[in-house]
Amino acid sequence: MDLKEYMSVRCACNVVRQKTPAKERLTFDEFAILCHLYEAGEELRTSEIADYQGVLRPTMTHRTNHLARLGLITRHEGESDRRNVCCKISEKGIEVKDQLCAEVCNNIQNGAPLHRSSPERICKFVDAMGTMFCMSGDLVLLALQLSGDDSMSVSQIVRTLGLLQPTVSMSVSSLVDRGLVSRNRATPDATRTLQVGLTPEGKARALELTAEVNKIVVRRNRRGRNEEEETASE
Repeated sequence: MDLKEYMSVRCACNVVRQKTPAKERLTFDEFAILCHLYEAGEELRTSEIADYQGVLRPTMTHRTNHLARLGLITRHEGESDRRNVCCKISEKGIEVKDQLCAEVCNNIQNGAPLHRSSPERICKFVDAMGTMFCMSGDLVLLALQLSGDDSMSVSQIVRTLGLLQPTVSMSVSSLVDRGLVSRNRATPDATRTLQVGLTPEGKARALELTAEVNKIVVRRNRRGRNEEEETASE
């Protein structure tokens, strides 16, 4: 997957999430679980979904608990091992997944990668992207890497990522503390505008994240068809 495609979808997902009522709001990882269950076309064990997202089972249990409370998935104990819960996307879950994918399509900026994509294809992208855990701080690093400029203002990062300014500001502060980005005045006499740039350590981390994005593949076929894969840029 190309970094521009990844960021295009993540930005649109963030915008859609901000527009969603708080009680119905899903994290990107929860949205990806819905897409993954839909693409699988069958119920999956909690451990299988945890492996898909590369997290521990307690973390996945927390995520599936939220989805179950919203009525987006159904669950039951495994027949051979009651410790393992099986999950399946519900009819309501399919409706919500369809709605979110359509809204993501509508919120991809004109001229941006995948802005002409279909909701069905966005579902496949989100499913594939769910294999990579990416915090808001990681997204800031990727935005700076993608910009090609020496630095960006916080407001520019906000527009690039579709996140709220407080979220971006807190992420930038954390990255500064970790030595991954630096903050400087746009001009010597500037009083308010701060420019954020990658440090050498931040550049190295951004390249690592970009390499992870480039390894993501999007499945061409769904449900019982051949497991043929394609890179997102094809």
